[in-house]
Amino acid sequence: MAGIVLAAGKGTRMNSALPKVMHRIAGRSMIGHVLDNLKPLKLEKLVVVIGPDMPEVAVEVRPHQTVIQQHQLGTGHAAGTARPAVGEVEGTVLVMFGDTPFVTSATLARLLARREQPDHPAVVVLGMRPRNPSGYGRLVTDAKGNLTAIVEDRDADVVQRAIGLCNSGVMGVDGRLIWSLIEQIGTDNVKGEYYLTDIVTIALDLGRLAAVVEAPAEELIGVNSREELAAAEALCQERLRQRAFENGVTMIDPGSVFLATDTRLGRDVVIGPNVVFGPGVTVGDGVEIRAFSHIEGAVIDHSAIIGPFARLRPGSHIGASAHIGNFVETKNAEIGVGAKANHLTYLGDTAVGARSNIGAGTITCNYDGFEKAKTVIGANVFIGSNVALVAPVTVGEGAFVAAGSVITEDVAPDALAVARGQQVAKPGWAARFRAARQAFKQKKGT
Repeated sequence: MAGIVLAAGKGTRMNSALPKVMHRIAGRSMIGHVLDNLKPLKLEKLVVVIGPDMPEVAVEVRPHQTVIQQHQLGTGHAAGTARPAVGEVEGTVLVMFGDTPFVTSATLARLLARREQPDHPAVVVLGMRPRNPSGYGRLVTDAKGNLTAIVEDRDADVVQRAIGLCNSGVMGVDGRLIWSLIEQIGTDNVKGEYYLTDIVTIALDLGRLAAVVEAPAEELIGVNSREELAAAEALCQERLRQRAFENGVTMIDPGSVFLATDTRLGRDVVIGPNVVFGPGVTVGDGVEIRAFSHIEGAVIDHSAIIGPFARLRPGSHIGASAHIGNFVETKNAEIGVGAKANHLTYLGDTAVGARSNIGAGTITCNYDGFEKAKTVIGANVFIGSNVALVAPVTVGEGAFVAAGSVITEDVAPDALAVARGQQVAKPGWAARFRAARQAFKQKKGT
């Protein structure tokens, strides 16, 4: 088997400099969703058809091969562009679009299985019954349910537009016929384009059978506008939340929680309102993530507490039972078992040992304008409030760092480090100052 993904569309209605298939749903590009759904099918070859100015799509679909459709002359022309890369196929060629991100592997497997049934239809099309069929091609069937034609919406007459069964654009085609069928496609239609759907009529004229496999409309929706992108995001989030519920996750306000496609949540995780997960997050059992936290590219071990208002950036690994509190940001940081950073802190390029306490207002100064450097804090360390740790620097196990210190040199284990100006007290100064200022104001007023 082989696959062709058509992804050369400009997405004019998106009004975007970004290729349509690169727009993201739940943290993953639309084309990424499509390729993930194709993985279980184990196609021998998969080719993606892209436009001439889409290098980012070519990068996104690696290691799959791409071919460029120089001129957009229709879906039939796009599929034909893939011929040199796909070559001759004895089995089925699966053709689908890069902007239909929700077609499941199970549905695609049913389509391929129908192609292999004893009657061996030359073309099998995935059909759906959307609530509003306007804009979709209609699948015309005979009394036996066999497909007799696909009529584009703009070319359909009144009777054909009344048909509820619609074309999703996904089809499986006999690999021994596909290229000869595409060669016979004409441009006798409203847009003057080569419609891939015309291969159904061409196959029927050759005495071959065409068939339909129906699937839920929710799986087969395409995304052509910002409004449809938002609807697709909402649908995807509902699915992800439902999966989380089934895996033992509690969400206080599910509608305000946004998950990424690859978010992995353990059992008995509790998520507060307005929490956002970016790509690459794994959360262990029994973790509590409090309101208004943003987490991306991070691993959180069991029983940790995150937030509220915490930000975990890529490379963060929060150890078991650790606490990351309000307005704390981590980036490329290893936080040890039971360690705590509860208030107003930035930990970047940092390793914090087990059971260490990071005081409010602590900052790891990891960037000098040119290079990043690392801060290492040992186990059982106490960092006072409002401390700046200027990397590269190491604070040894069991050490104390006094509040308000700027640490630029290593601190030995079990040592106390104080790096601040000496406090000076001048008795009676405040009273004398106030009297002088009041006298000045009085004189100025007269």
